[in-house]
Amino acid sequence: MEALNLSSTNGMRQRIRSIFLLVIAFTISNSLSAQTLPDSIITKINALFDQWNNPNSPGCAVGIVRNDSLIFSKGYGMANLEYSIPNSGETIFHMASVSKQFTAFAIVLLARQGKLQLDDDIRKYLPWFPDLKEKITIRHLLNHTSGIRDQWQLVAIQGTRLDDVITQEHIIKILSKQQALNFKPGEEYSYSNSNFTLLAEIVKAVSGQSFRQFTDSAIFKPLGMMHTHFHDDYTEIVNNRADSYNRKDSAHYAKSILSYSNAGATSLFTNVKDMSKWISNFYDHKVGDQKDIDVLTTKTRLSNGKELSYAAGIVSDTYNGWRQFSHGGGDAGFRTFIAAFPDLKMGVIVFGNVNDFNPTGKAHQIAGLFAGDTTKKVPDIKEEKKDESAAALSNNDTMFLHKYLGNYVSDAGITLALEIKDSKLYYRSDGGPSLMKKDSTNKYSMFYAPEIRFSFDMHAKDTTISVTTPDQKFVLKKYVPILPEDKALQAYTGRYYSPELDCSYEIVLKDHRLYLTNNKYNDMPLTLAGPDHLLTEFWWMDHLTVKRNKLNQITGFEISSGRVMQVAFNKMGK
Repeated sequence: MEALNLSSTNGMRQRIRSIFLLVIAFTISNSLSAQTLPDSIITKINALFDQWNNPNSPGCAVGIVRNDSLIFSKGYGMANLEYSIPNSGETIFHMASVSKQFTAFAIVLLARQGKLQLDDDIRKYLPWFPDLKEKITIRHLLNHTSGIRDQWQLVAIQGTRLDDVITQEHIIKILSKQQALNFKPGEEYSYSNSNFTLLAEIVKAVSGQSFRQFTDSAIFKPLGMMHTHFHDDYTEIVNNRADSYNRKDSAHYAKSILSYSNAGATSLFTNVKDMSKWISNFYDHKVGDQKDIDVLTTKTRLSNGKELSYAAGIVSDTYNGWRQFSHGGGDAGFRTFIAAFPDLKMGVIVFGNVNDFNPTGKAHQIAGLFAGDTTKKVPDIKEEKKDESAAALSNNDTMFLHKYLGNYVSDAGITLALEIKDSKLYYRSDGGPSLMKKDSTNKYSMFYAPEIRFSFDMHAKDTTISVTTPDQKFVLKKYVPILPEDKALQAYTGRYYSPELDCSYEIVLKDHRLYLTNNKYNDMPLTLAGPDHLLTEFWWMDHLTVKRNKLNQITGFEISSGRVMQVAFNKMGK
């Protein structure tokens, strides 16, 4: 008898397991197509939403799609607390960024008709968009690789609150005055809602219809989505729509106002029943064909050849080893997520109307009830319950890390802090602390996300951390917050004006501290992260880089924060 080939045997076991899972999927297909779910599955689904199944709480609506049928649809909690109206599969929700795939599909359909090409310069259709000396294509917009700054941060910097009325024209006026990009088109990825507002304007320019009219005639009506539209007028009455809420405490909520009159990046209104028809179109085509779906779901490649998971208004990746086309969204108190699994011919829909609801997590918990994990040979309990003691630091590690503990900031405004607690190293950025583990002398990684890596170094007077993620790499410098005397702080004070946004802020000195002030916002204290970095708690401009002339005099600042980079404000004379 021949010696047993272990690698061959393992490979055969893996193939047998994959076949077994496919048999399970086929069995599920047959059982689910009968429009019923076993009571045991329904009980498990209901248990996932126990917290929200409350007449005094907002909640969610849930749907499961199999083949071309909605096999489960249910609402939990209230669509409207004031009138005690419950959520249901018929309730209309605001989709937020789930809207983007429909905007992208409108572009794909126009390309199929020969009315545009994805590699066309956007200024061919939008001559009002400024010439920034770089070719920005429709494909760049679809893939978030255009470098165009994000509209929500721009309007917020300008002084418009996101619960104000924001119209399409308002956004277009701001984008028409932009003078720079975040980066050269195609070289990087940065999620920007501006891209999809511009795509909606291209649909309008090419089709000769409003964006709402085109999507209604080309997508929604052919799919039978009769309760779906792009909501481009905030005053329009929509029957059976959910309100959105923010949690105040464990038992109380506040209204979260949404009054958008813009569409493309957001503002799709629909319900679970209608969305199920869109899900099935990924594998059972009623509008477009497989070539159109392929265009919509083909992953982005940067100019250096690197492949990302974002496609055209949708994320193309895997869940439990199965292909997944998905997207989430969040505006005001709405939280939404949909996922299509084309190889299983199924999908999951979860829409929420309260800000602390996690639709992505819930959707994947539901999917896990039907889609077995093909990525592991056997469940690895030890891997799922990692022993955090493996991250414990030795005395030598602690001594080495001592000089790296503290606060860091990058030129792009990314901040983080390192701390040691209970003989373990933690990273903190915006949220709670995240455990890290040692890889080598000066290299560490996230304990639960080892693909995120950190390299510690000293460069002359600078202590730095290089952070590498699957998509990005950036360098942060250590800083110690400084508290200069009033005389030194006085140099920062004055009025600062942005010609791009036609707005101004003042920096004032009060009680031995600098404050950023604007007519629309409360005064915000500034933290000096060194002499040339000012940090705030405003999400839209939490990092300002001070600009100086050859005499070291302050001439202005630039906002480099999140999805906007180098928005210039000039210091005005007294």
